[in-house]
Amino acid sequence: MLHSPQLHTAMEEPLDNSKGEVITCKAAVCWAPGEALVMEEIQVAPPQALEVRIRIICTALCHTDVSFWSNRQDNTRYPRIFGHEAVGRVESVGENVKDIEEGDLVIPVFMPHCTECVDCKSTESNMCARLESKIAGLMTIDNSARFSISGKPIYHFFGVSSFTEYTVVEVDSVVKIDPMVAPDKVCLLSCGVTTGLGGVWKVGNVEKGSTVAVFGLGTVGMAVAEGARIRGASRIIGVDVKPEKFDIGKKFGVTEFVNPKDHEKPVHQVIKEMTASGVDYSFECTGNKSVIVEAFKSTRNGWGTTVVLGSNRTEIPIDFGELLGGKTIKGSLFGGMKAKIDLPLLVDMHMKKELQLDGFITHEISFPEISKAFELLTKGECLRCIMWMNRTLQ
Repeated sequence: MLHSPQLHTAMEEPLDNSKGEVITCKAAVCWAPGEALVMEEIQVAPPQALEVRIRIICTALCHTDVSFWSNRQDNTRYPRIFGHEAVGRVESVGENVKDIEEGDLVIPVFMPHCTECVDCKSTESNMCARLESKIAGLMTIDNSARFSISGKPIYHFFGVSSFTEYTVVEVDSVVKIDPMVAPDKVCLLSCGVTTGLGGVWKVGNVEKGSTVAVFGLGTVGMAVAEGARIRGASRIIGVDVKPEKFDIGKKFGVTEFVNPKDHEKPVHQVIKEMTASGVDYSFECTGNKSVIVEAFKSTRNGWGTTVVLGSNRTEIPIDFGELLGGKTIKGSLFGGMKAKIDLPLLVDMHMKKELQLDGFITHEISFPEISKAFELLTKGECLRCIMWMNRTLQ
């Protein structure tokens, strides 16, 4: 899947006097949708105003990367550099950057937090107005890329692009964190784990003693279980077609397991029989249309809440009568979390051992082995695979 020559130069030794200069380093470049990533030598321009250049320490592969990579209908933004779960150290900053300095340990995030727009100022939303600009694959200030190969531009991905030794990120998507934290653990907070935790704490607002069903026990689903466990949910029912997920799920608080393949009746009927009336909260973590419907139907009348966290654009048939009966269905990106406020709090919880992150890491590899990460995730054989760029920077 990936041609992977040995990395050298930038990964082995820190670059001196690189501020303001173009840096040449290695990156895993995707030239067309669905094609194998190729390890290339690229040029990374210095940061412009309100931008930060980051040397990546480690990164992880998320299902969102795989989903966009495999979408052969999306030919508009290639070549591009994927990756959006990472931790790195700031190499240099552009003009007008405040509160972030060279050498800071940071998490780049796909969900911006400008702190100035209506959504950022509201307690009801985390949908920063600048999110749309990240999807374009170019930097906002001049509508151009900071990556190139022999003068040919390479598109960014969700404003992060962490499958490279160096990346440039707009400051509204950079969060400074405690320099003493383990980078490989907290890089998971860039997307999947935070999405699951936020879905429980911010969007669903699960109460102590509640009953919860989690549809899809990947990283997001396991994070939902962890969040529900911390909140004191009385029952956490995991739903997945892979029975081995139950043993993993127990570590995150899953109390019961339902494999749809083991039942002739729909899953929502199984869950309603298990709980007498349905669960208080269901969390859909796959983005699958039929699974969303099952999750909605599995909740109790009166106050049942379904939170959709799976990333996929689809239309769903919902029974209006069930809505009239008091059920609700909600969606969110990044679990409703505001990056610059909430991520430092999650890092602090992890450092105090109130939030476990170690269990999400099932594999660790070096950056040149990125093809193995794709293989593991697409086969459903891992939760998160950490790819190391440079351990000496942690």
